[in-house]
Amino acid sequence: MNKKVLVAPLNWGLGHATRCIPIINALLAEGLEPVIASDGVALSLLKKEFPKLLTKELPSYNIEYSKKGSNFKLKMLLNSPKIAHAISAEKKAIKKIIEEEKFCGIISDNRMGVRHKSIPSVFITHQLTVLSGKTTSISTKLHNKYIKKFDVCWVPDMADDPNLSGELGHPRRNNIPVTYLGPLSRFEYQIVPKKYDIMVLLSGPEPQRTLLEQKLFYEFEQSDKRIVFVRGLIEETQQTFVKNNITIHNYLTGKDLEDTINSSNLIISRSGYTTVMDLAKLKKKAFFIPTPGQFEQEYLAERLTVNKLVPSCNQNEFTLTKLRDLNAYRGLSSFSTDIDYRELFHFFQSK
Repeated sequence: MNKKVLVAPLNWGLGHATRCIPIINALLAEGLEPVIASDGVALSLLKKEFPKLLTKELPSYNIEYSKKGSNFKLKMLLNSPKIAHAISAEKKAIKKIIEEEKFCGIISDNRMGVRHKSIPSVFITHQLTVLSGKTTSISTKLHNKYIKKFDVCWVPDMADDPNLSGELGHPRRNNIPVTYLGPLSRFEYQIVPKKYDIMVLLSGPEPQRTLLEQKLFYEFEQSDKRIVFVRGLIEETQQTFVKNNITIHNYLTGKDLEDTINSSNLIISRSGYTTVMDLAKLKKKAFFIPTPGQFEQEYLAERLTVNKLVPSCNQNEFTLTKLRDLNAYRGLSSFSTDIDYRELFHFFQSK
């Protein structure tokens, strides 16, 4: 049996790529050869994390966000022909890759066209319910239609309560073959001296990433706290500069990012699911600002706020005064379990 496994995260922010990092490391530990396939910043990030691994470039979904959260659903509707075209194009790309090389498995993190009928194909998602307001039932059925074409779906969360994803990963009705992995994180918790009072962790599609960066930078320029910004811009070289009380990195990877989060008292970020998993693993106090109009992030932020774990607010409402009541919230803690990757990867011998 050939031991190559294609690992293909969606390029939509950095979360899909970063949560594949522990899976890629586990494949290497089990003697399998991961081949990374993606596009844009997701591919750039994984190239920096795994410079020795073979990579493939896939067609881009070219997802764009609106400047106004209220236009999010309309923008996604306008994006849908582009997404459908990308799914069709990546099917053709996968067919070509499979014809050129032998693989024993495919792991797709939310790339709906990355599968092959003759190779065990896994779909990773925490969204078995796709929240979209009044159209949730339609968006969920459409998403699940694609998931059912895969052999199995891996959900990075606990199967039962307590869990991190709530109704996103635990629908009332489900006829998809699901394996709950437990939360995925590339990080390890460490008790270290605190270097920063606040860490701003930015990521996600434009223009919302830049809009949040500008707002937070304006707010924190007026603060005397020790602050670090990680902008989430995956560029050719890693750059750092300091302006008054603020240290700014264009990006951090691996151990540098882990150390910076561990050495920060508070993390301010989007409420993307991968970020929630990472901060739970690192037992952090956090403040979440969901991407405007993105129902999934708004749901996660609201759920954690209602449960008195993490405060949150809308992007246009954030000011420094929002941080006054942090002590009323418990912060995140790990729900992690040891994942039996050897057993998990036995699936790739099933066809």
